[in-house]
Amino acid sequence: MSEAAKFNAMMRSSGVANSPEDAQPFILIVEDEALIRETIAMALVDEGYQVLALEDGRQALGVVRASQSSEEGEMPAIDLLILDLMLPYINGLDLCRLMRQDGMTTPILMLSAKGTETDVVVGLEIGADDYLAKPFGMRELIARCRSLLRRASRQPQLQEQLVIQFQDIALYPQECRVIVRDGAVNLSPKEFTLLELFMNNPRRVFSRDQLLERVWGIDFMGDSKTVDVHIRWLREKLEVDPSSPQYIITVRGFGYRLG
Repeated sequence: MSEAAKFNAMMRSSGVANSPEDAQPFILIVEDEALIRETIAMALVDEGYQVLALEDGRQALGVVRASQSSEEGEMPAIDLLILDLMLPYINGLDLCRLMRQDGMTTPILMLSAKGTETDVVVGLEIGADDYLAKPFGMRELIARCRSLLRRASRQPQLQEQLVIQFQDIALYPQECRVIVRDGAVNLSPKEFTLLELFMNNPRRVFSRDQLLERVWGIDFMGDSKTVDVHIRWLREKLEVDPSSPQYIITVRGFGYRLG
């Protein structure tokens, strides 16, 4: 049985429609604890979303890749992924990393009983868009899902420019590709969007709040430390000496600028 056929069989068994007329957002849940998985699924279905709930990372990776490679209309596009950190076969961090490496830009909400700052930072740095620590209230989860779906629907189209150049950095918006000093640099979706904003506005100073609004969206529920973390990791990938940056400069008391 092909991956598309397996996917559609799971969709039918879960009661998810697969027709062009169905405009309900489709949410994929990957959670190994049956009670949590079923509770989340029921709550989202009650909110009017289409839902497919899986229990392990290997199965989820197959579904995501089948969805990404299917012909238009053959399988529904995944609008949001709710991903637990601890999963059988492939854990949530590795699954998130693999999806971003495959070029998947779908919003990812990561769930975990681990709520330390390090866990949050790692999850965000490899490509998650939001993070929710267990135990959590279902109303908060639904609010975060709505926020991520709204932000995704408002994402501007990639610019028509073939390349944006700043000193030794070349950014290709349509290809989501960055070259620094003639070498390719692998950026997460948020890092890429952050760098694109800076490169479209060289030497303009952005405050942390402005960066949160422009890159993460006005509905983002985190704090400004998220910006500092992403700036630090961006410097690690762009700068010859990250401790003495030449590209992304800190303007004390105001924020950051490029150049």
